[in-house]
Amino acid sequence: MAPTLYMIETSTSTRAVLMVAKALGVEITKHYLDITAGEHLTPEFLKLNPQHTVPTLVEEDGKVLWDGHAIVLYLVDKYGKDNFLYPNDSYTRAIIHQMFYFEAEYLFPPLSKITKNMFYGNGKIDPNLLDDMGEAYGILEKLLEGHLWAVGNETTLADFSIISIITTMDMVLPIDSKTFPNIRAWIKRVENLPCYKENIPGLRVYKKVLKKYLK
Repeated sequence: MAPTLYMIETSTSTRAVLMVAKALGVEITKHYLDITAGEHLTPEFLKLNPQHTVPTLVEEDGKVLWDGHAIVLYLVDKYGKDNFLYPNDSYTRAIIHQMFYFEAEYLFPPLSKITKNMFYGNGKIDPNLLDDMGEAYGILEKLLEGHLWAVGNETTLADFSIISIITTMDMVLPIDSKTFPNIRAWIKRVENLPCYKENIPGLRVYKKVLKKYLK
């Protein structure tokens, strides 16, 4: 029986999990939550995840995990072969974790605040948050310098974790190819991976939401 992923399509970490699962050949049963209806706050879901966040993974034996980074590390450790996406080298793994922290500390916060304002605020974008996004783009541009992928010259978990959020940010603050050529080239490489298609439905939904709230 396949593990169940409680999710919403617009969640960047959910899309990262779906891409990693696809790359590993892991079948996932998708359980869509209606956040607007409060399905993430039901007693049943709170029993699974007191933080009431998505994605949340539930294995057939009852094991529960939440946080996208924790889930992809678990999936690759349990289902991965030949250290695919998570090389055994300790330094490479440390850099993958470093990229996770970069994503969580620099990429996610401004996008998260803008998204919450679309749903619960006045729908306007704070220019300071756009400045934060631009600064994060500049750091990522440097981090990608001299190699093909987020960590070295092989695809790793870091690529999927970051691509889901950077392609979403691109809808809010377009990434200029002249200013950020490394980012644009890297995005293209990830888009050519077969598992990237798992990122597309969520991006389409986010685009519709963006147009609705930012008319």
